[in-house]
This record gives sequence, C-alpha cells and structure tokens, in this order.
Amino acid sequence: MLNSSNSHRLNLRLVQGMHSDIAVLSKPSICGEAVRIVNEEGFRTFWKGNLVTTAHRLPYSSVNFYAYEHYNSLLKSIPGLDAGADIFVHFVGGGSAGITAAAATYPLDLVRTRLAAQRNAIYYKGICHSLCTIYRDEGFFGLYKGLGATLMGVGPSIATSFSVYEALTSYWQI
Repeated sequence: MLNSSNSHRLNLRLVQGMHSDIAVLSKPSICGEAVRIVNEEGFRTFWKGNLVTTAHRLPYSSVNFYAYEHYNSLLKSIPGLDAGADIFVHFVGGGSAGITAAAATYPLDLVRTRLAAQRNAIYYKGICHSLCTIYRDEGFFGLYKGLGATLMGVGPSIATSFSVYEALTSYWQI
C-alpha cells in the first residue's frame, strides 16, 4: 500500500517522465521534422494522400458551388423573404451546399485520411484499393464512417465562408 510520501514520489516520477518527453519535443523545427519524416517514412511521404486530395477537391468544389447556387435560388423563391434576408439565404444556402458537397464526396475524404495515416504497415495501396477494401471489410456504410462529425464542422464553416464572401462582394461593389 502506498503512503502519502510514496504516492508523491510516484507522481513526481510520472510527471518527470512526461516532462522529459516534452522537453525532447519542445523545440521542434521544420528542418528537424522534415529530416525525421524522411528517415522514418521516406521522401515520398510528403505527398502522401496528395493524389486523392486532388481527386477529392474537383468534385467537392463543383458540387459545393452548384449546390450553393441551387439552394440560393430555391431559398429566394420562398414567399415572404425580403431583401434583408440575403444574409440568411447566403448562410443557409452555403451551409446546405457544404453539407451536400461533403456528403457526396466523403468516401474520397475518408480514403485520403486513411492513406495519410498509414505509417509503417501499408494496408491500403492506393485510392481504388482503399475504396474496395473499405467496402469489402466494412460494407457500404464503412465508406461513410465519421461523416456526422465532418458535417458538423463543414456546415457552419462553409455557411460562414459564403456569407462573408457575399457580404464583402456586395460591400465592395457599392
């Protein structure tokens, strides 16, 4: 059984151990981290997930802007919305567009994350292999694991982005 003094020494050792780890990590530099990454995973690691990110951005942006225009025209057609409701239309239209685009392209976002997260053991060999493996091992809904958390962040973020863009655009055009 630990008495108060022994407990204090044990806690001190645990904290010292954590501090010694923190001390090692407290002075990271870009060059030092780049060297560490090259040594641990190789030079190509800097582009890990880049192809799938590029493959994700085109459809995501396309769906996002198309959906934004569609939702805006749909919202503006609602009777009773006056000209002062523009900020509401842009916010709701932007958030809805972001949610639509994220949901439509989420499997590519999931693949990008999983490819980038691989370190020593390579489980996924590329985009197609990742999609097929996730579908085979986890089913169709496995391609959408984590979608809820993503949508909770994307909706408000894109809503704010489109609202600010539209507000600044109308301000500078006056």
